[in-house]
Amino acid sequence: MTDKELDKALDIVSALITGEEVSKEVNISLYEEYESNGEVYDVVVKIFKKMNINLYEYNYGLYISAGENNKVFGYTNEELKKEIGVKLNRELYLCYFIIYNIITKFYRDSKSYTFVEYVKIEDIITGIDNSLKTVLNDIKVLNMDEVEINSFKEIALTWEDMPIIGQSEGMSRASRGSKSGFVKLVFNFLVNQELLLESEGRYYVKDRFKALIENYFDDYKGRIYEIMKGEN
Repeated sequence: MTDKELDKALDIVSALITGEEVSKEVNISLYEEYESNGEVYDVVVKIFKKMNINLYEYNYGLYISAGENNKVFGYTNEELKKEIGVKLNRELYLCYFIIYNIITKFYRDSKSYTFVEYVKIEDIITGIDNSLKTVLNDIKVLNMDEVEINSFKEIALTWEDMPIIGQSEGMSRASRGSKSGFVKLVFNFLVNQELLLESEGRYYVKDRFKALIENYFDDYKGRIYEIMKGEN
């Protein structure tokens, strides 16, 4: 490998880490180097693997996300609470559950995009109501352990204690005091992460969302996926 190829690989890594787009439309020369030069490709992949960062390709673009337990590029629970705008652990767990429900409005798994063009706050509220009802009704069937049962009960209690819309609040105001406000907090976070695009109360998925989520189902899934799919 030449110094020139190493420099190109480092340029690609640097651009992605600092939040720049690398695709067929932006930073085109970097994207073409990644696609056409095998040695540049190998170095980029190796660097991200060593840094515990996931690298995804989607629709002629490159996207990254922090690997599991990546304390440098990922969020701790405390950092994530601050970023979203919540204070308690049970509120953060509810945020995770809301994010999962947003994901499954667009995807059931990596092979089945639902072709929903957009979602709205009220769609997610209805989805969470139904999801919690299903899980709590099926606790015994799902063979959930005590920690999982208590976690879902905490999520349900936090959710049910809130009105749909708070006093003097509209559906579009973010807050911890209502279901709509809570969902809005999560939507704001996902928009800031360049995963969703908001227009007049409608939320559309971006290519970054598609790249990360399609690979999430294949790479991670996790226990919440098993529970929501009704798997023991």
